[in-house]
Amino acid sequence: MNPLAQQLNETIERENPHVHAVLSDLGKAIYFPKVGILSQSAEAKAKAKKFNATIGIATEGGQPMHLKVIQETLSAYNPKDLYEYAPPAGKPELRTAWRSKMLKENPSLEGKSFGNPIVTNALTHGLSIVADLFAGPGDAVVIPNKNWENYELTFGVRRGATIVEYPLYNEQYRFNSAALREALLAQKDKGKAIVLLNFPNNPTGYTPGAQEYDEITAAIRDAAEAGVNVVAVTDDAYFGLFFEDSAQESLFGKLAGLHPRVLAVKVDGATKEEYVWGFRVGFITYASESADLLNALEQKTLGIIRATISSGPHPTQTFVLHALNSPEFEAQKEEKYTIMKGRANRVKELLDSGRYEDVWTYYPFNSGYFMCLKLKEADAESVRQRLLDEYGIGTIALGETDLRVAFSCIEEPHLEELYDTIYQAVQDVTAAKTGV
Repeated sequence: MNPLAQQLNETIERENPHVHAVLSDLGKAIYFPKVGILSQSAEAKAKAKKFNATIGIATEGGQPMHLKVIQETLSAYNPKDLYEYAPPAGKPELRTAWRSKMLKENPSLEGKSFGNPIVTNALTHGLSIVADLFAGPGDAVVIPNKNWENYELTFGVRRGATIVEYPLYNEQYRFNSAALREALLAQKDKGKAIVLLNFPNNPTGYTPGAQEYDEITAAIRDAAEAGVNVVAVTDDAYFGLFFEDSAQESLFGKLAGLHPRVLAVKVDGATKEEYVWGFRVGFITYASESADLLNALEQKTLGIIRATISSGPHPTQTFVLHALNSPEFEAQKEEKYTIMKGRANRVKELLDSGRYEDVWTYYPFNSGYFMCLKLKEADAESVRQRLLDEYGIGTIALGETDLRVAFSCIEEPHLEELYDTIYQAVQDVTAAKTGV
């Protein structure tokens, strides 16, 4: 094993042996080179005042070389903020700005010890880093039975982890913290579990309330006290889009510092929060009371980034930073939030009107981009195909009964037509099945 990796492992084990115990084989082996192209280039950038012949970019006239046909569409930005490589950890000013945003929007983080957010190539990349550092063959990844399908690819297929599902809702259609607790305690023999907490949830659009957050936290603490080392990951892809009575913060604030056996990890980003899906700017943040442990985890994270994408795109980091620093940012974001909330409320108004209750119910939703119908008789895949082939409408079938609808991308005046058409498609499928 490389001496740098060994040194990081020794630091982690000294500061918290439970965190060392949850590292995967790759997590133990990875490190960020201190003596290499990037470190030597960084040193030269600080000291080489005459000529800097270290980094693989081209310069012209004292700035990064660029094509006019590209720069003319980006003339508001300095070429140095677009064309040079961003540091592997991301643009320092952006990391600072995002941390300030996290503190402002999550008062429960006040007084908690957590690291500087590290820039990722959006949220999937952040989750992939978690998988690389902590997931190995047979490790349990605990997720609700209504989940984003990419978890299976990221943790199961790529890293060989075992996906353990529990029901998202209990009988009262609230978050099933008892089932989460049971799933975590079932890993006692393994002594390790990775739990993914995605609120607002994809696909249902559900965010628990404050009491449910307390129950989730208690379930994770119970597992830790029973001897399970827990990597507790908050997938906050849709953070901030809370439309009704629900928790208004990330669960990360409650998980940070919860127990020595719990490593809290926050994965979030500008992708959905700032409506910049194609920019691919995300963040990964660790919580720990130990600054040395946080530094070691950052170094290992940078090793993963260096070994995969080297660094994230610089232009989009600059664009996001510009937005966060703009005096118009908050007002413009509030405007879009109001539109999204209006769509969600209109969907709920339609669903609660009683006009569709003979063919479906719906899972509780109060946030995010999506909601899920639960079809009473018709097969969800058949309805999906009918909608697509006959009516030119796209939805997502999940299992036999569930149909996910992204109201986020349907303007409010068209929502009634959308759900009326889904209703008609259900009737078509039911009629064909019964021969009526």
